[in-house]
Amino acid sequence: MSSDDLLKSATAHWGARFVANGVNLSDFEDVTASMKSYDEWCSAWSMRAALHEQIGREALAKKNFLTAGECLQRAAVYYHFGSFLFVYDIPQMKVAHKKQIECRQLALPHLSPPGERVEIPYEGKMLAGILRKPVGVAKPPVVVMAVGLDSTKEETEAYEAPFLARGMAILVFEGPGQGEAQYDMAIRGDYEVPVAAVIDYVGTRADLDSNRVGMWGVSLGGYYAPRAAAFEKRIKACIALGGPFDWGAAWSGLPALTREAFRVRSHLKTDEEARQNALTLSLEGIAQNITCPIYIVNGRRDRIIPPADAERLAREVKGPAELMMIEDGNHIGNNRAYRWRSQSADWMKEKLG
Repeated sequence: MSSDDLLKSATAHWGARFVANGVNLSDFEDVTASMKSYDEWCSAWSMRAALHEQIGREALAKKNFLTAGECLQRAAVYYHFGSFLFVYDIPQMKVAHKKQIECRQLALPHLSPPGERVEIPYEGKMLAGILRKPVGVAKPPVVVMAVGLDSTKEETEAYEAPFLARGMAILVFEGPGQGEAQYDMAIRGDYEVPVAAVIDYVGTRADLDSNRVGMWGVSLGGYYAPRAAAFEKRIKACIALGGPFDWGAAWSGLPALTREAFRVRSHLKTDEEARQNALTLSLEGIAQNITCPIYIVNGRRDRIIPPADAERLAREVKGPAELMMIEDGNHIGNNRAYRWRSQSADWMKEKLG
């Protein structure tokens, strides 16, 4: 696919996600209209991110902390969307990625509620995460959040808010092949291993209720979350958003940018090697081990994940399953986020008590 075609595809399909997760609509229109090819994607979004970062830093200097938090969080999301699939130019991607981490870290103390960076021990290394706790709850239940192939802990502010508002803490983390871990840890299909490390970490926190842990995952994280729930019985309830049942089976129909990002983050050299790794990301013979309640979401018009995957997951789990299929929804139903974001948080609150 040519750079021009990549730009057309990106502009046509990503708007709903960007706006739902914190990008101003007019910024999306302005930035995408300013480009002539996909080669300009990361730099164009980074330029607009820098504007929001400047506004945030000016507010910080004036001790207008609420404004600073809002603007720096927005800057982090813009830097993220500049870098999120830009694996064709790794040095440029790394610069934008570093900036998104920096901006959200600056924002965290000034968000409501505030957040803290955490580092979770994992196989002699560490997994980076962000913990936020609801105001006025001494020992809240916690929702562990698994991001997807191209999402990071810097993108999830809009996903976090409904849970925090309902008295649940959130711990969003980046596993192998994701975010900060993408450079020295390859994607792995047995995601229950890093999730076990995260739940072990929850157990070390006296300010969290380790007996009430929910699992949440978006996009490829919508595979990771139920995969973890099949093996990790400390998970009391699971939300799966737009995840594949069998990533390898979906491989040939995936967008070129998605396949290339998976190859790079799997630390592999060829498309065929990446496809072979994709075959290890499967719930075949595993879904029936999911016994906790599960809430499954996707859009009927998803161009990435066949909606039949969500229906199959709902059929094969052994625990109670609730399927929210949004008939006019795109991938994860980002274009109809009002149909499931608050509702899934209500569901999780009920399941975690």
